[in-house]
Amino acid sequence: MNARLARLIDKVQPREEDFRAPAHDEKVTARLGLWLGIAFLLCFLTGLLSHAVQKPPAWFVWPASPVNLYRITQGVHVLSGIAAIPLLLAKLWSVYPKLFARPLIRSLPHALERLSILVLSGAAFFELATGLFNVAQNYLWGFYFPSAHYAVAWLAAGAVLLHVAVKLPVIRRGLTRLDTPEPPGHGLSRRGFLRTTYLAAGAAVVATAGATVPLLRDVSPLSWRSRGPQGLPVNRTAGAARVTDAALDPSWRLEIGATRLSLAELEALPQHTADLPIACVEGWSQTATWTGVPIADLLRLAGAGTDRPVRVTSLERRGAYRTSILPATHTHGTLLALRLNGERLTLDHGFPCRVIAPSRPGVLQTKWVHRLEVL
Repeated sequence: MNARLARLIDKVQPREEDFRAPAHDEKVTARLGLWLGIAFLLCFLTGLLSHAVQKPPAWFVWPASPVNLYRITQGVHVLSGIAAIPLLLAKLWSVYPKLFARPLIRSLPHALERLSILVLSGAAFFELATGLFNVAQNYLWGFYFPSAHYAVAWLAAGAVLLHVAVKLPVIRRGLTRLDTPEPPGHGLSRRGFLRTTYLAAGAAVVATAGATVPLLRDVSPLSWRSRGPQGLPVNRTAGAARVTDAALDPSWRLEIGATRLSLAELEALPQHTADLPIACVEGWSQTATWTGVPIADLLRLAGAGTDRPVRVTSLERRGAYRTSILPATHTHGTLLALRLNGERLTLDHGFPCRVIAPSRPGVLQTKWVHRLEVL
C-alpha cells in the first residue's frame, strides 16, 4: 500500500524537467524581475514618504506646494502596487519549476536563495493583499494596518536585496539579448509571455487609475471612491464618528486659546476660496472648491503666532485621527473650511468646519474641528 502511494505521488509530483516552456526561461524571469523591482521600489519609496508625512520624524519637512504633491506620490504608491500584482504572479510562474528541484538545499548560497524567495514572496503577498483591502476599506484583520504595512515593507526590502545579491550572476546572464534560440517546449514564446504580462499590468493600472488621475476617470471601470455628497467622496461619516449631536449643538464654539468663535462669527470673517485636492491614503483623490478662513488669520485674531505647529482637535471622542498636527510649513496655506463647492459643509464632510491643507493626506484633514492649539 505504502509503495503504491509513493509511486503515485512520484508520478503526479511535477519535476523541474517537466517545465520546458519558454515562459520558464531565465531571460523571462530576469526581465520580469527587473520591472517588478521597479514597481516595488516606487511603491516602497512613496510608502515611506506617506508614512513620514503622517508620522514625521523631527528632521522631516513636507512642503505645502505644489498642492498636488501628496496626491501624486500616493497615487504612484497605489498604482505601482497594483501593477506589481500581475508582474509578481508572472514572475512566480516563470520560476515555478524550481520549487520542485531536488535536493531542497544544495549549498549555503542555495539556502539563502530559498530563504529570500520564501520571505520575499510572503512579504510581497502580504503587502499587496492587505493594500488592496485597505483601498477597499475592508479590514478583515485585528492588527493596525499602517504599522504592519510599514514593518513588512522593510522586511520585503531586505528580502529583495538578499535575493538580488544571491542571484546577481543569473540576473546578468538573463538580461542578455532575447533573440537567442528558445528552449524547446510548448506555450507562448518568451516575447509573447512578456508582452502578455506587460499588457495585463498596464490594463490593471488603466482600469484603476481613474481614482487618482482625473483624465482617466471615465475610462477606469475599477476606479473607486469617485462620487459622494457635495460631489466629493467620504471615508468616515459623522454617524460612524459619533459626532452628530455635538456638531449640530448651537452652543458649539471653535476654541483658539482663550478665544471662542461661533459658526456665525466664523462666517462673518473675511473668507478665502481655493481649489484644493483631497488625497486619501487609499489612493483616491479629487479636487474641490473650498471656502473658509485661513488658519493663519485665525491664529492672528487670537493673538497667537503663525510660525509654529498647530494641534487640531476634532469633536470625536476617540480614534487614531481625532487630533492632527499641522506643521508650521502648512499654516499659511491651510483653510478652516466652512463651505464645499459653494455650499455649507454637510455633516459627513465635517460641519461645522474642517481643515483643508495643501499636499496633506486626507486622514490629516481633520473634520468636525473643535480646537486649534499652537504648540
